[in-house]
Amino acid sequence: MIGRLTGALLCLLVSPVFAQESAEPEAPRQPVRPEDGTFSLKLENDLVNDTDRDYTHGTQFSWLSPEIQGEHWARRLIETVPGLTYGDRLRYSLSVGQSIFTPRDTQTKQRQKDDRPYAGWLYVGLAAVAYDSRYQLLQSLALDVGVVGPPAMGRQVQNSVHRLISAPEAEGWQHQLRSEPGIQLTYERKWRQFHHRPFGDRFGVDLLPHVGVALGNVATYAGAGASLRVGFDLEEDFGPPRIRPSLPGSTFFKVGGLSGYVFLGLEGRGVARDIFLDGNTFGGGHSVSRRWFVGELQAGAAVSYENFRLAYTQVYRTPQIRNRDKGDRFGALTLSWRMRF
Repeated sequence: MIGRLTGALLCLLVSPVFAQESAEPEAPRQPVRPEDGTFSLKLENDLVNDTDRDYTHGTQFSWLSPEIQGEHWARRLIETVPGLTYGDRLRYSLSVGQSIFTPRDTQTKQRQKDDRPYAGWLYVGLAAVAYDSRYQLLQSLALDVGVVGPPAMGRQVQNSVHRLISAPEAEGWQHQLRSEPGIQLTYERKWRQFHHRPFGDRFGVDLLPHVGVALGNVATYAGAGASLRVGFDLEEDFGPPRIRPSLPGSTFFKVGGLSGYVFLGLEGRGVARDIFLDGNTFGGGHSVSRRWFVGELQAGAAVSYENFRLAYTQVYRTPQIRNRDKGDRFGALTLSWRMRF
């Protein structure tokens, strides 16, 4: 079903992938105050779906800079990549995060040969984020560097939280992936294909197609999809952000009055490598046979008021392991706030 929906959405992408302007003219935006940066806290967990398996938890804290004026490393980075342009608005992002993965049965101490290994991923990230002058195009180039294995502290974090909420501790962490440095380079591009305001200046509907590619020993994949949104002041952001791999969004949002929207998104990813299923890069550890294609469906709502934005996303990810008929289901909560220096 996910594959058919992906095909249907991609058929709507009637302009070239690298189109930078919507066919419908947009009103010019007010300049963004250069002193505003944005903090974001992203929490993803499968507790809301009463499961404790596969991708079971993710946390990421990030800082998006104010707009960059003049010479800057982020501008040089964007300009060195063929086909990338920074447009009129450029920012950089710093982040730190952790993701945790477990098999289905966390109460056995035996290695589960037909299920994914235990794994933690602890990383820091650096990204250049560019917008065009009318907020019709978003692109980002991000580098995440960190460690997989015991130094990522997946075991300590998961079992500490389980003790806190009086849940059983996971018993099989002795079989987690071995320690290995990780690196991942990700490029994402998202643009406003369609924007219609049927009832006035603020209420509207838009379609945001996207493409993305990631390279590294942690994950290597390419994906494409689209998001449909209905609500108020849609042109002020590109949807709430999530922890990769995911449908892309924007940490940035415009400061203003009360606004919000509901959204539905879909992505298909062709996966060449996933360390959390394929195991350590140089082999010898736990791995499992996986599928090469992953579909992801998400739905949710976002609301912003003055300096704050709160978003909730419910995510369904198709099965990644061969001979598995159940996919990942988890919720994602994002709180962002703008700060003036």
